[in-house]
Amino acid sequence: MSVLSIIAFAHRIAEETPVLDKDGHVTTHSWILPETAEIIYGGISSLLIFFMLFKFGAPAIKKSFAARTEKIQKELDAAAADKSAAATEAATIRQAKGDIEGERARLLADAATQAAAVLEDGRVRLAAEVVDLEAKGVTDIASAQGRVGDELRAEIARLSSAAVDHVVTGSLDDATHQELIENFINRVGAGS
Repeated sequence: MSVLSIIAFAHRIAEETPVLDKDGHVTTHSWILPETAEIIYGGISSLLIFFMLFKFGAPAIKKSFAARTEKIQKELDAAAADKSAAATEAATIRQAKGDIEGERARLLADAATQAAAVLEDGRVRLAAEVVDLEAKGVTDIASAQGRVGDELRAEIARLSSAAVDHVVTGSLDDATHQELIENFINRVGAGS
């Protein structure tokens, strides 16, 4: 059957007059099936729509499915790469964790060695400072003894001079006093 014969058959069916009941309503020949013209026009329309969907919709659907498949594959590949990177990092962390105890022991040993060296250095410096302070103390004591001795001699000399003057002036008369002055002048004149 050709397309022209189908169209002619559909046109002939469409020109048929509808059957009316006593109230003037259109009735059909079957309560389940539609009229023949509706079947033909509906069939042709459906075939046309299916053809258009197959011709234009199928490539778009295939393209969207291919894009979706590619996107999912990329996500799966990225997930696999992330999983392997995470496994590698986990192995590195586990290895580093095993070394943490050794590193901790090494750091504690280094710290103990440094603390012992600092403590010994502090003891040496303190001993040197104590020796320096003792020497300075001995020097200060000797200096203070010399100053005190000098100050004591000067004070004794001043007090004895004052006492001598007091005793001499109180016990000397004018003639003895005059004689002492002349003797002093003669001694000073003879020495120069």
